[in-house]
Amino acid sequence: MIGYKHPCRYCDQLIPPQSNTCPHCGKINPLQLRCPQCRSPIQEDWKVCSSCGLALQIKCPQCGETTFFSDYCQHCDGRLAMVCSNRKCRKEQLPISGNCNQCGKPLKKLS
Repeated sequence: MIGYKHPCRYCDQLIPPQSNTCPHCGKINPLQLRCPQCRSPIQEDWKVCSSCGLALQIKCPQCGETTFFSDYCQHCDGRLAMVCSNRKCRKEQLPISGNCNQCGKPLKKLS
């Protein structure tokens, strides 16, 4: 392990600096908020990404409440990711648009 550990942004436990998932709470992207479209750093109080202009407020596919565009809903803690409806693709992704960014088919809620 190279470098100092950093706190998970969800549970504040110290984790390795290159973590994609927190080993303590199991949530993805535990280190820094990034825009789902351009991957630039963003902050929870922003309305749009300062780099690409993506709107950062979306409707949660789980509970229907408006929430910050992150990996988890601020209200129900459900994943905001959706899955491609194409049986051959099934790519899991954040709902930047209503369609899969790989094959173009409509997205649906995770089961």
